[in-house]
Amino acid sequence: MNPPGPRIAELGHVGIRCHDVPRQLSFYTDVLGLTLTDHDKDLDVWFLSARPDTEHHEVLLAAGRTADADTQLIQQVSFRCDRLEDVVGFLRRFQKHQVRLDMVVSHGNAIGVYFYDPEGNRCEVYWQTGLQARQPFIEHIDLDTDLDELLTRVRASVERFGESGFTEKSYVQWTRAHNETATDGSSAAPGK
Repeated sequence: MNPPGPRIAELGHVGIRCHDVPRQLSFYTDVLGLTLTDHDKDLDVWFLSARPDTEHHEVLLAAGRTADADTQLIQQVSFRCDRLEDVVGFLRRFQKHQVRLDMVVSHGNAIGVYFYDPEGNRCEVYWQTGLQARQPFIEHIDLDTDLDELLTRVRASVERFGESGFTEKSYVQWTRAHNETATDGSSAAPGK
């Protein structure tokens, strides 16, 4: 029986950190037949989908894997919600249960809350806005804002940056620091 409150609708996409992104990209496109929908060479991220007309991406491939080749790692697991209110409800639930949060963002085409499971795997709950935005698109937002006002701000941001994508400098810096420490074996703490 499902508890009352916010509910997960389905798994949306999985992000995987890779040792060899070109090899992985070749496998996912050539062998599995996924479609490349977006990429960013500076961040070394690649977005893939089996249903590009329905789902912008179901798999994200990213550089920066630090573990041995035989270690299994997940960059993130994302769960789609049917309503923005569900995402807000999960944020409140995470805060109540002292779940470690990573970031609360607009992706233009979605609004998401990133968090860590008890073993440190990064996950996300998100709601699709129905807007089109090139990825990556990462803009920090405050879900304590009135939701109508928040959606007005998201629409304005997508009108401005939707065709080019948008990534806040703090996220670019965090990504670069993580990728650099991945090569020297140290660990970088996620930041806002």
